[in-house]
Amino acid sequence: MASMQKRLQKELLALQNDPPPGMTLNEKSVQNTITQWIVDMEGAPGTLYEGEKFQLLFKFSSRYPFDSPQVMFTGENIPVHPHVYSNGHICLSILTEDWSPALSVQSVCLSIISMLSSCKDKRRPPDNSFYVRTCNKNPKKTKWWYHDDTC
Repeated sequence: MASMQKRLQKELLALQNDPPPGMTLNEKSVQNTITQWIVDMEGAPGTLYEGEKFQLLFKFSSRYPFDSPQVMFTGENIPVHPHVYSNGHICLSILTEDWSPALSVQSVCLSIISMLSSCKDKRRPPDNSFYVRTCNKNPKKTKWWYHDDTC
């Protein structure tokens, strides 16, 4: 537990002092707990999401960084994207099977910014309705099928 808290403190400071472009730690989210963060995000300039505001929810287990954080979009505005479900779940391999303890909150944020920035067509995943009705609340419990890396 102590190593997890030490690692989270280090990553928290890094995110506060040197956040990825368009990302800001929601300071209120970490006042009472270090295991749940909200990161405010703004769509990158020159992309389909320019000027849009989103929120990412990070939840960390006691096994972090050996276990990936649970990451999903939350709040009023969930981006319309082929890899983002309307309930905020994100289909991104580094959040599950391609996770490595060498990754960090900052690297996850950069991957999500990159995923959104490279999108050419705002649309939901083809199975959005079925998935949202039948999925677990924790996106890490989903057995994702990574079949599209074009956006």
